Amino acid sequence: MVQALDELRREAHALGADAVVGVDLDYSEISGGGKSMLFLVASGTAVTLHDGKTPA
Repeated sequence: MVQALDELRREAHALGADAVVGVDLDYSEISGGGKSMLFLVASGTAVTLHDGKTPA
């Protein structure tokens, strides 16, 4: 889970965002042949913040 959130944070930063809000974590498990895999997807909205004193 930490890797998914770190990637979300890096992608938001690359877009020039200050934060990510509305984070949603979804997962699914695939299994067969005695093996299983867990897929985790993190999504959210990248935002920029301002102090309210200057126009955004």
